[in-house]
Amino acid sequence: MSPLLRQWAQSWEQARNLWSRFVQLSPPHFCETEEEERREGLAGSFAMIRLTDHAVVISLRLVQQQGLQEFALPILAHEIGHHVYAPGDLVDQARILARIRRALPGLERYAPMVANLYTDLLINDRLHREFKLDMAAVYRKLEEGRKNDSSVLWLLYLRGYELLWNLPRGTLCKSPKEESFQADAGLLTRVIRVYARDWVRGSARFAVLLRPYLEQLPADSVPSWLDALQAGSSELPPAGLAEEEEDEGDAGLHPVEDPRIAGTPFRPPEGASKADSRRPRNPRDYTELMASLGVRLSPEELVARYYREHSSPYLIPFPVREHKRSSDPLPEGLDLWDPGSPLAELDWVESLVRSPVVIPGVTTVERSYGHTEGQRPEKLPLDLYLGIDCSGSMPNPGITFSFPVLAGAVILRSGLRVGAKVQVTLSGEPGRWTSTPGFIRDEATALRVLTGYLGTGYAFGILRLKDTFLDLPPPKRPVHILLITDSDLFAMCRSVEGGWALMGQVLKVAGGGGTVALNAAPNSYTKEVAQLQAMGWKIDYVPTLPDLLSFARHFSSMKYGIKK
Repeated sequence: MSPLLRQWAQSWEQARNLWSRFVQLSPPHFCETEEEERREGLAGSFAMIRLTDHAVVISLRLVQQQGLQEFALPILAHEIGHHVYAPGDLVDQARILARIRRALPGLERYAPMVANLYTDLLINDRLHREFKLDMAAVYRKLEEGRKNDSSVLWLLYLRGYELLWNLPRGTLCKSPKEESFQADAGLLTRVIRVYARDWVRGSARFAVLLRPYLEQLPADSVPSWLDALQAGSSELPPAGLAEEEEDEGDAGLHPVEDPRIAGTPFRPPEGASKADSRRPRNPRDYTELMASLGVRLSPEELVARYYREHSSPYLIPFPVREHKRSSDPLPEGLDLWDPGSPLAELDWVESLVRSPVVIPGVTTVERSYGHTEGQRPEKLPLDLYLGIDCSGSMPNPGITFSFPVLAGAVILRSGLRVGAKVQVTLSGEPGRWTSTPGFIRDEATALRVLTGYLGTGYAFGILRLKDTFLDLPPPKRPVHILLITDSDLFAMCRSVEGGWALMGQVLKVAGGGGTVALNAAPNSYTKEVAQLQAMGWKIDYVPTLPDLLSFARHFSSMKYGIKK
């Protein structure tokens, strides 16, 4: 162990105890080579914290290169501050980023940097005032290694420290003498002090204050102590961010207009009300927010997670059909177990006998069972065929909030929870269509298909029903067909040869009934509706797209509930 490594390792416990001896944080990963830094994901900085696993990483190589060897205690205490104070966790980091992005239209790319500067100010001010650490000495040492090309933003940042800690002007930087600059530096200190305990809300005020300086920011002008730029880098986005929070609407408020800072009366925007305090975050804003956080998922996967989160409050058990007699299981052979099946069905012993290397869906097997007749009634979930009109008249769920997609997510997830299989088909024809690979239990795959977008044609192509129910062997279990579409469905039935007859044929083969959620005014298209009803279809009028959410809950709970 090198003397520098020993020195910094010995300072860890003291730094942790400054905050609390009860802090649960593992010792840092100390990197002494560039290879170790790359392995830990440390780039462009001598220190960082990962909020995904709450790991602190220190580059002793860069510490020595920048002459910071004697500052082990303040630097380590600073990194712990990101864990116990600001931002603390991924959710609060995302909440900060959401407000900063809202406050910086057109400059959203700077949101991670602004969040890092903001939380650093909060932490360093507390370390200086409460724990009496000489944080100014760290910045003086950092400035010694810099050229005289500091941006005005960085000068404002350093001037803020001088005002916060009552340091003489010029202690950390040679700041401009303009009154506007000095006024902004004063406002910066007010934001930090006023919002020290409400720092999520204060992040928007800080961002608005910095906006003019960001607009003139040269490239590569901010020093390297940015230790939380990619703190949320992971493949698992935090939950609870699909909706905007109450205070995000005033994110563009300048500190001089904030009554908590300037004492001026604040008038809410005309027409604002408590009913508007929470609303769905725009899907595109959500995906961009997750990208700012460092989430390593494709936009398509993020959109699927967005609608999954929105559908969760509305989930209810999917309908089941009761049979006269249940049956007792009779163990028979082995079938292939695929990753979409419940983990409890995986037969580990037989899978390992087949191959010591476990490859899901290839070497994994599950026990298959025959049945002997039992005495109690059996409740059999209806499988679901979910057909969504994805023509040009339907909204793109990745850009604007889509009620057809939300309704579909509520229904298919309700079905999957009780053992049903689902097939999702998007169709905008004549033109494109896509579908899951048959009836599946893999929620992630089903949601990725559901949240896709085609934007072609004019209606759901009813030949897709033929593909599933007439061109393939009949389903082994009853299937309920649900179509979410508009009145163009009738035009499709007329344009396809034998279209009306096809609608009746597929309903008989499916065996579980059929519903059309028709986006049309009540009691319209009476002739066409009557024709479908005569075949056995249930028609539910949905006058507006938001009404689809109520339909989804009603469909799952009332129309096809448990039969007694």
